[in-house]
Amino acid sequence: MTGVGGWGYLGVFCTTAVLTLLLTPLAIRLAVKGDVLDHPSAIKAQASPVPYLGGAAIVLSFAVVVLIAALFRPPATGLGELAVILGLASLLGVMGLVDDLRGLSPWLRLLLEIAAGVVVWATSAGAELFSNDVLNLLVTVGWIVVVTNAFNLLDNMDGLSAGTAAIAALFVFVLAVDNEQFLVAVLAIALAGCAIGFLRSNFHPARIYMGDAGSLFLGFLLAVLAMKIDLVDAPRLVSLGVPLVLLGVPLFDTTLVTVNRLRHGRSPLSGGRDHVSHRLVFVGVSVPVAVGLTYVAAVSLGVQALVLARVDRTSGLLVLGWLALLAGLVGGLLSGVPVYETSRRRHFMLQVVREHEAEPPAGLGSAAEGDDVEDAS
Repeated sequence: MTGVGGWGYLGVFCTTAVLTLLLTPLAIRLAVKGDVLDHPSAIKAQASPVPYLGGAAIVLSFAVVVLIAALFRPPATGLGELAVILGLASLLGVMGLVDDLRGLSPWLRLLLEIAAGVVVWATSAGAELFSNDVLNLLVTVGWIVVVTNAFNLLDNMDGLSAGTAAIAALFVFVLAVDNEQFLVAVLAIALAGCAIGFLRSNFHPARIYMGDAGSLFLGFLLAVLAMKIDLVDAPRLVSLGVPLVLLGVPLFDTTLVTVNRLRHGRSPLSGGRDHVSHRLVFVGVSVPVAVGLTYVAAVSLGVQALVLARVDRTSGLLVLGWLALLAGLVGGLLSGVPVYETSRRRHFMLQVVREHEAEPPAGLGSAAEGDDVEDAS
């Protein structure tokens, strides 16, 4: 997709956004008619069933627009790479939809994600950090599996995963345009359009969820696109940190959840209301504000990624060091929020509330919209 101008990018963005806006209400009607609904339960906060199938609208909108764009302006490298990326992303989307509808073994999901990572590496679209192919394969597969599931786990509150994905995709787009990577830029701006178009029906209170179909699709594409950013002029060690910073919000959330579940003797795959968003709600922040704060963090990290792409090695390492320190401090504070039923601090807080005959603080007895049980099963 050589020579794509500003109007071309704007056209792709607007088309995917509008198409997703049009398809999402249709997905809602189909989900209600077919009883493809996320029903309330003890571990879910919604008061009534919420339709799934939002992911199907995202996948279809993205695929249609990208394929049409490729026909008018074929990629300079040919259609092979685009076909592989789009095919694998769609396959994971279908896998997520099947998981939403009938449930899949987590091991089968993991196996398919690993296979997708291997295919990405085999088609020369993976990491090229080492002279050893085996190490590059391991990095590629590990990155794709982790980021894909990180966005899957981030889909635990209305508008959270879609909004974060849109922000990350926009910053990937900026970096890709700056480095004249036109295929990456088109895919990124198309992805941002889909996510933003979906947000109209997904922001609090959500009228539809994207489900695993949408979150796995978004996560896989962002993992591949972030990995493909080629910062020729940036110091090698600093350039490695750019994808980590770009996708810092989902990676931080997954790390926080995993570490704390292990600390409390829980399985990292068990699911629960212990994500960053849930912890914010627990201490009294409303759902829209918790999501908005996450968006602010995503934008801030995106700006830091742009800075990293343009600084020298020493300055870049200082930025990365500061971000790592900040992540540790914030992680420590959030880890202190007593979200687990077995937490002594939680029991103390509840006892104080009962003694004063008051209602529990916002989020104390219930969590935010959505859930990550299927996501983490």
